[in-house]
Amino acid sequence: MKQFSYVIKEPVGLHARPAGLLVRQANEYHCSITLKSGDKTADAKKILAVTNMGVTKGQEVVFLLEGEEEEKACEELKKFMEENL
Repeated sequence: MKQFSYVIKEPVGLHARPAGLLVRQANEYHCSITLKSGDKTADAKKILAVTNMGVTKGQEVVFLLEGEEEEKACEELKKFMEENL
């Protein structure tokens, strides 16, 4: 299992458009990707689960990755988050 943390910089948080970008990226990998923020968790591959977390700008999100591509997904998702959200 791999994990990393990221503080959301997107002004609208993980609302519809940014959440859609994240979900699209997460679905590129053959591993489970779970988001945690506070006491909420969500499958990063499901748009409604991500948007229902209600993550806003400045909140920390922890990514938990497990499966055959967890190493690749961890590195690429870190980069994706820094460049897009």
